[in-house]
Amino acid sequence: MTADGTGEIGIPPLFAHLVDDTALLRPRATVEPVEDVIERYLAARDSRYGGMVGHLVCPVSRLSQLVADLSRRGLDRPVDVSLVVDTGLGAVPKALSTVLSRPNLLTPRSVETAAPPDVDAIWLERVSEFVPDDVVPVVEPRRPHPGDELGTKAWLDAVRRVAEHGCTPKLRVGGPRVSDVPDDADVERFVQVAVESGRGFTTLGVTEMVRPVGPDSTPHGLLNLVLAVARALAAGDVRGALASTDPAALAAELGQLSERAVAAVRELLAHCGLERGADITPGSRLAGLGLLAGR
Repeated sequence: MTADGTGEIGIPPLFAHLVDDTALLRPRATVEPVEDVIERYLAARDSRYGGMVGHLVCPVSRLSQLVADLSRRGLDRPVDVSLVVDTGLGAVPKALSTVLSRPNLLTPRSVETAAPPDVDAIWLERVSEFVPDDVVPVVEPRRPHPGDELGTKAWLDAVRRVAEHGCTPKLRVGGPRVSDVPDDADVERFVQVAVESGRGFTTLGVTEMVRPVGPDSTPHGLLNLVLAVARALAAGDVRGALASTDPAALAAELGQLSERAVAAVRELLAHCGLERGADITPGSRLAGLGLLAGR
């Protein structure tokens, strides 16, 4: 039962545990206190639409603060955490040991790190050695500046290598810099590589539910990305899904996906990191679009 007495509703498989909270990854000048982020995350997890909440994403450099705050709380179940390497790969074993020694507070789900475009098997093997079998290694090959075709080809090749090595590629679709927002062509190519490899991927930097009307650098919407994956799997118009600014049209098409199509989408699109810390469970808007009705 939630605080408002309404009780948690069932979330359809397409959106179950899809949305990760990435508020702790914000630049230091704008990042909130750890305790505020945790308070909001736990409230969202226990809310009416809590079934949409995925992992709490935490930089290794802030893990001690996270543990200290959680230790003061009476948790009814541990927090699913994704660790982001921001202090070097050498810090990963200690960070994982810290998490694994506190099973009542935290459950490690993934370890995420950035990688150069020329990432090779030796580097990927080093990452894998640090990560236990039941924890997912996530690697984000750095994307080049817009218009760099040779760099883009190298980036996509790196994404393929990451997937072929058994790691989960990450796509950054937003952030504090304009260059953090890839154009539709780059997103489409990344999704197609993921489809070809058959390896699931995650995203970072989602700020909107549906792409707003605006210039080419307009942020990508959550529903746009989900539909883009569905269309890529069905050899459909991926670019059109990414460009759509029509919430009703997106919702209508997503609502018609078969159970098999939904399972295939979520096998490919594991998690979406949402930057909007105040609304990490956008269930009310999805419910308004009919995407949660009768599920």
